[in-house]
Amino acid sequence: RAVAPPPPPPPRARAEAMIQFILLVSRQGKTRLKKWFVPCAERDQFKNIKEVSGLVLSRPPKVCNFLEWRDYKIIYKRYASLFFIACIEANDNELLALEIIHHFVECLDRYFGNVCELDLIFNFHKAYYILDEVIVSGELQESSKRAVLHHIGEQDALMAEAEQKKSGR
Repeated sequence: RAVAPPPPPPPRARAEAMIQFILLVSRQGKTRLKKWFVPCAERDQFKNIKEVSGLVLSRPPKVCNFLEWRDYKIIYKRYASLFFIACIEANDNELLALEIIHHFVECLDRYFGNVCELDLIFNFHKAYYILDEVIVSGELQESSKRAVLHHIGEQDALMAEAEQKKSGR
């Protein structure tokens, strides 16, 4: 007797990533890094960046680092002159998101040696590499700072080798 296949899963209203997007914004409101983990039109990204950064930048320094925005939560932390902002699902853990932000900042600090805004401006590609090692599809990929830095070091070595081959010709 043949068994009927199980019914297909119900369609999803939106992508199921913990982190919807990550922003790094200066105190002046300049976007230094943006990464979306769910599909979003560029026009909508700019609107969201403007809206979210305006909300975060206008908040006093001693208030909670979590705020509700649309159907999501905005989690942010200020390090020196930069705000690290993550947008998460409404039912996700705020403290975990804050810890992921802190982990990313620690990885940047170890790589750049006390990271500053200029490091991110002139080496933005490195910041994206590090972010891609830490977070994949909106979920924490690598919790070990040592492993992240090892992978980035290997990538740097490959780039240096490619530069040598290019200049040696």
